[in-house]
Amino acid sequence: MAIARTVTHYLQSNRVRYSVVPHPHTHTSRETAESLVVSAEQLAKAVVLSDAHGYLMAVIPSNRHVSMPRLSELLGRRLELAPEGRIAPVFKDCEVGAIPPIGPAYGMETIVDDSLVGEPVIYFEAGDHEEVIRVDGETFLSLLRAARHGQFAH
Repeated sequence: MAIARTVTHYLQSNRVRYSVVPHPHTHTSRETAESLVVSAEQLAKAVVLSDAHGYLMAVIPSNRHVSMPRLSELLGRRLELAPEGRIAPVFKDCEVGAIPPIGPAYGMETIVDDSLVGEPVIYFEAGDHEEVIRVDGETFLSLLRAARHGQFAH
């Protein structure tokens, strides 16, 4: 598989300079960071959550986890992890487990953990398990300019 069409379109429509970085097939974000020999803090990952209001994408560094109590308190919502089978139709141009952390490209409400702010370079899944997108940190945050921010990862 190649870079997801939705991602390509979103990057091009936002006139973003980016590079596609190939890597050996990986199954986890930790493996991806190791295969790229980059800091796990620079590899952003998506965690898709849901509640009665719909889906929410939380964007965090690959070496962290979402604090569900903290995020639920921050947003005033009772969120839970969305089952991959239910969200697959939203990300139909992506392989399961390789969701790009750019919720706006998929029309998804998004929140970004503040720990990603200030990173000089960000890598993120391109939609498969063998490529990532590399952009500068400010550019990554500009792709998520409509997203909320907060401290909810540990």
